[in-house]
Amino acid sequence: MSSENAVVRRVTVLSGGMGGARFLQGLRHGLRTGLVPGADEDTEITVVANTADDIWVHGLKVCPDLDTVMYTLGDGIDPVRGWGRREETWSVKNELAAYGVEPTWFGLGDRDVATHLVRTQMLDAGYPLSAVTEALCRRWQPGVRLLPMTDDRVETHVAVADPDSPSGRRVVHFQEYWIRMRAEVPAETVVAVGIGDATPGPGVLEAIAEADVVILPPSNPVVSVGTILGVPGVRRALADTAAPVVGLSPIVGGTHVRGMAHQMLTSIGVEVSAGAVGAHYGARSNGGVLDAWLVDERDADQVEVATSVGLRSRAVPLMMTDEDATARMAATAVELALATRSDGAAG
Repeated sequence: MSSENAVVRRVTVLSGGMGGARFLQGLRHGLRTGLVPGADEDTEITVVANTADDIWVHGLKVCPDLDTVMYTLGDGIDPVRGWGRREETWSVKNELAAYGVEPTWFGLGDRDVATHLVRTQMLDAGYPLSAVTEALCRRWQPGVRLLPMTDDRVETHVAVADPDSPSGRRVVHFQEYWIRMRAEVPAETVVAVGIGDATPGPGVLEAIAEADVVILPPSNPVVSVGTILGVPGVRRALADTAAPVVGLSPIVGGTHVRGMAHQMLTSIGVEVSAGAVGAHYGARSNGGVLDAWLVDERDADQVEVATSVGLRSRAVPLMMTDEDATARMAATAVELALATRSDGAAG
């Protein structure tokens, strides 16, 4: 089947928070407007979301990436911050601070706290995170099937230098590193605690196996997409799926656009460049997870790097300036994926 005649009925996206959510907005817009080749508004999107950013705060289970995707696609996100609820107030946060209750650096908005209360109550009642997420999405109607990467507890921790510690370092939760420390201290090591014992959430492996296209959006390759790939069984599912797997570089013009990809890549010894990130993911033909890799037009010289490790690569605009621009990104990703599948079938 040629790429021109391909039919795309199922797309699976492995997503982090803000970057992944904005990409999903564009993908959904592209499907609705007929921009994505082989697809239309009836094409199903399944999102496998990172849950290693999750944290317990004031006795409540907070799932930042799940909520960012849900709020963004459900039209409830704060468009300026890119996280949390629109028109948020902070009375609960201020009252807790007045009592001197820590952590004061992690703020739960008054609207947002309702989501965490419902989630925590359902978890306490014995429902798995996947069932809780499905229930929460019934309110928000995000237009995608949103799946946690696992129902098991996995938390990303970051080791930083601490001269007062006997070991010379201390370990903090990823949220503390990102929010309180603003990622301004070099990360020495990143560890996803519990990931080795985790199992993929219900529907995750099936979503990869049954997809027509699998996409790795421009989310953090270490602490977002990287932790999803770290769940036992996910890499094998990507290796075995008949669907082409395409990724979009989070590195544009030699650095990250937003977030901390630079710090995280440095912590694992990966060069901060579009080509190096593609090589880090690797080609499926050589034990990696990708068939194709999009880089930004400013990083056109990185196409050769990606090609040298077995990835079909192209340089296109990758700035998510609005829904239309992001939809074009998504359409190009699917087009490249289908071309990769067509070439493989022809060979």
